[in-house]
Amino acid sequence: MKKILYIAASLFLTITMQAQDRPQPKPGPAPSINIKKPESFTLKNGLKVLIVENHKLPRVSYTLTMDNTPYAEGNKKGVSSILSAMIGNGTTTTSKDAFNEEIDFLGANINFWSEGASANGLSRYSKRLLELMADGALNPIFVQEEFDKEVSKAIEGLKADEKSVTSIARRVEGALTYGKNHYNGEFTTEETLKNITLEDVKVNYNTYFVPGNAYLVIVGDVDYKDTKKAVEKLFGKWKKATAPSLTYSEPVDVQYSQINFIDAPNAVQSEIAVVNLSKLKMTDKDYFAAILANQILGGGGEGRLFLNLREAHGWTYGSYSNIGSGKYINKFRSGAAVRNTVTDSAVVEIFNELKKIRTDLVSAEELKNAKAKYVGNFVMQIEKPATVARYALNKETQGLPDDFYENYIKNINAVTAEDIRNAAQKYFLADNSRVVIVGKASEVLPSLEAMSKKEKLPIFYFDKFGNKTEKPIVKKEIPAGITAQSVLKKYIDAIGGEKALKEVKTAVVIATATVQGMNMEMTNKYAENKFSSDVKAMGNPYMKTVLNNGKGSMVIQGQKRELSGAQLDSAKESAMLFPELALLNDKETVLTGIENINGEDAYGIKNGNTTYFYDTKTGYRVAQTSEAEQAGQKVSQTTYFQDYKEIKGIKFPYKTIANMGIEVELTTSDVKINEGVTDKDFE
Repeated sequence: MKKILYIAASLFLTITMQAQDRPQPKPGPAPSINIKKPESFTLKNGLKVLIVENHKLPRVSYTLTMDNTPYAEGNKKGVSSILSAMIGNGTTTTSKDAFNEEIDFLGANINFWSEGASANGLSRYSKRLLELMADGALNPIFVQEEFDKEVSKAIEGLKADEKSVTSIARRVEGALTYGKNHYNGEFTTEETLKNITLEDVKVNYNTYFVPGNAYLVIVGDVDYKDTKKAVEKLFGKWKKATAPSLTYSEPVDVQYSQINFIDAPNAVQSEIAVVNLSKLKMTDKDYFAAILANQILGGGGEGRLFLNLREAHGWTYGSYSNIGSGKYINKFRSGAAVRNTVTDSAVVEIFNELKKIRTDLVSAEELKNAKAKYVGNFVMQIEKPATVARYALNKETQGLPDDFYENYIKNINAVTAEDIRNAAQKYFLADNSRVVIVGKASEVLPSLEAMSKKEKLPIFYFDKFGNKTEKPIVKKEIPAGITAQSVLKKYIDAIGGEKALKEVKTAVVIATATVQGMNMEMTNKYAENKFSSDVKAMGNPYMKTVLNNGKGSMVIQGQKRELSGAQLDSAKESAMLFPELALLNDKETVLTGIENINGEDAYGIKNGNTTYFYDTKTGYRVAQTSEAEQAGQKVSQTTYFQDYKEIKGIKFPYKTIANMGIEVELTTSDVKINEGVTDKDFE
């Protein structure tokens, strides 16, 4: 069965601004910031309540936060995520449907997670909003059926990310930077999810969803006295308890900068992250210098990393950096996703920018622009209730001085170029950085090894779960006599033989799938130079693609448009039931080598932007990868083929797995050969 055809429509908005030949006005003085201080009180159970009255708009927001010490979940990693998914799905007094219906009726937003809750809406419903949030947070109901459903969804999500290069990169980056036993370094697996029971979810809730270190921040059109009475009534009976305060060994940076490489055979881009630990706190004297240094280095499209790797070299869609701050250990990170062929060069340029900002003073223009960015964003956000709530909470949990935000702009503007350099030297550890690279070893390693020797960056190898491993075999020796044609002929023979395939004049392949709880059915029909794909969602027509003698069209939910360019080429490729018959005599067909596909060796056969993979033992096609440009990035779609079954002497894969952001598994339900197809199918 041919690959799944799906065409994503993209819309780009271009805005052109023309400069006018006239003097620009001089900037005025920095605005005066006056953030209203909250009135506060503390309940006997330890819950601290902060109320900021703001009567400008008839709205109110509530934010409940548990400021607990971070903790590791160990062999039950994922329990807090399951709790987050379950809490708020009804209460001991109200069913899930009734609860959600009332929220919709009020036009409100109410959310719950493992260590907090939030609600916002019109102030006329403020009392009821608080009642609903309190009921959902303090009287949750945990049932086995919901638990089983959420665990299954979580496992399904892991499977969808299994081959995602970005997901692998983030997982290994955390594990190597902090250690697998650290709360920032551990990761969820199918095994840890299966270790979790409903009782574990209840224990987690009772242990950590407690008022001892909790804050309730209320901002908006409310009356302090009335609100205080309501809070005391609703939260006063919350049982007094404090979450355990656990300690962990402090992670340490590497003794010398090094590359940690993870082989991802399906990667068309390398994910690069240059990381070191950070203990930056908002109360540190160099806090403002540090965040401005990060802004100049990689805070956005005007950052040095972006201007270098994207604008100057065109290697990536974007390159950025970020520095974490807070009470607990965090990290500084810079990185990019770049084409395989320039992975080594990108690493060199990232280090060049790190070293430059640590040694040279930034320009007056860069510093002015970075300050303007922070000040502008600060002024725009200050009027938002969510911002006021966050600032009030930060003061309490981060130990900030009362005038921290009133002096924010002044402190930003006071930073000098020397302060930037000092902060960069302290927090951007160019000599003690871990360079985590997830990429395709066969295309990346040769040049990366040459660069590592020149730059004195030793390479260590890890698997996709952060375990040390041996250096991957970059290129396996192709046995004598194996050619692209011999591989293709073996496949053709394995599924039925050239004669049998050529006798197939028409075919119908029907497959089903469940996508995010929605039942899908796809019917593909094939004839000579003709192809149609009809997709239904929940039994209703959703999308139909038709190719007829070189012309193609697509109808999506009743809207028809003609196919052209890359979309038409993709449709033509999908129209071939047995592309190997054409590939046999195509001069552009080449044997690329042997690669690992799901743990087994497979020959790679490339033609155009598509690479087909055939199991070295069985000859079956087990996968294919198509590459394309999307929003300036090189992306690929890999489809896997399994479970071959014989229909009228020809074998078809009955299971097709494609990753389209989420993993979609299609199961073939019926195959018809030389029947069930008419000319009307291609109109």
